[in-house]
Amino acid sequence: MFIFLKYLQPTHYFSLKRKTKGYIYPEASSLPVKIINQLHEDANFKSSTAKAYDLSWQALHKGYISEGKTIHEFLKVPVYDEYVFIRKYFSPFWVLYVLLFRLFSFKNPISELSNWYKTRHIKKSQYLKTPISYNNWDTFSSNLIHTAPLISVVIPTLNRYSYLKAVLEDFEQQDYKNFEIIIVDQSNPFQEEFYTQFDLRLRVIQQEEKALWLARNTAVKAANGNIIALSEDDVRINNNWISSHLKCLDFFEADISAGVFYPEGQEIPYERSFFSIASQFATGNAMLFRYVFESIGLFDRQFEKQRMGDGEFGLRAFLSEFKSISNPKASCIDVKANKGGLREMGSWDAFRTKKWLAPRPIPSVLYLFRGYYGNAAAKRALWRTIPLSIMPYQFKTHKGLQIIGVFVSLFLIPLVLYQVVKSWRLASEKLKIGARIENLSD
Repeated sequence: MFIFLKYLQPTHYFSLKRKTKGYIYPEASSLPVKIINQLHEDANFKSSTAKAYDLSWQALHKGYISEGKTIHEFLKVPVYDEYVFIRKYFSPFWVLYVLLFRLFSFKNPISELSNWYKTRHIKKSQYLKTPISYNNWDTFSSNLIHTAPLISVVIPTLNRYSYLKAVLEDFEQQDYKNFEIIIVDQSNPFQEEFYTQFDLRLRVIQQEEKALWLARNTAVKAANGNIIALSEDDVRINNNWISSHLKCLDFFEADISAGVFYPEGQEIPYERSFFSIASQFATGNAMLFRYVFESIGLFDRQFEKQRMGDGEFGLRAFLSEFKSISNPKASCIDVKANKGGLREMGSWDAFRTKKWLAPRPIPSVLYLFRGYYGNAAAKRALWRTIPLSIMPYQFKTHKGLQIIGVFVSLFLIPLVLYQVVKSWRLASEKLKIGARIENLSD
């Protein structure tokens, strides 16, 4: 879209072109009048092309969901308009980041500095505070719910019985009743008697190997339902979690309902508090039709004991043109258990390492970035994420220690370079082997 997005969002779903429908951004000229009336045509842009792209950006991110015409090719816009755009939608820190990146990339310094300075009056937009509303949601009567299909809920677990107990109690309170729960338990020791306390249709599979994506694949294969719900052992859900996912699939005629997470003790961020085309997919809160797995395969086991396996699956579904809706009505609380799960299998954090000589980021991250976006975009993603990951958590949360944190970060640069090179090499090995994606029928 706008070229500067390649610096700020180098590995974003929406930057990729889909198989037949082109990019996800709607053609501004095809937007309905009722949608245009909820957008703001910005006179600060010099070119008509930039104005149209800006309207398209607004519509998509404010929650416009349509099967209408989308953009198939992007045209170049003036550098001035590029700076107007990023000042509207990103913080001053990231505007400065783009300027420096451009200067160090040997772009014309006079042009860059001049346009950066001329656009200094542009203020960050608050456009997401007035999202596109779907007023008929509350009165919509879902035929899908009325037909009561069997839902297969998938939950992998590892040494988190106390957390698992809480979410299973939440499932006992669901207002939708026709569901089974398939639990793949990798705990040691395995507590078979634990499951006898719940009034639920439970199917428990004991798995000796501690492998998250194997567990999810095993559960999906074992599912009896044509609709699969994905949950986790350290979340809390409302009593309408299943029905809200079902209603979303029906209301938007979607293939995937991508639920929203929010941390315990907080609320849903306002930018995630309305329906929109999903820009991510999380296996801890989602519902999808079985045919999605039948079409694109199961989860890639190249991500085993690492990170972003759900992101890769979501991206695969996006590129295959399945409609995925970000659904705040099916939200869940992320408890963030301090033990068990992926914390015991491998790395819990994608960019911060537990050991001095461990790769940074986790190799699966670069495997994903390089495989789908290319090496150039992957390198821009490293510039975007690695410097911030150097700062230790304890320095980021205590403002008085931030200056010390800067010096610690500078001291660690040689080590970080070694970690990044190691990650790149290990990702290359993964790419050489290729994806480990089973078909559902295998």
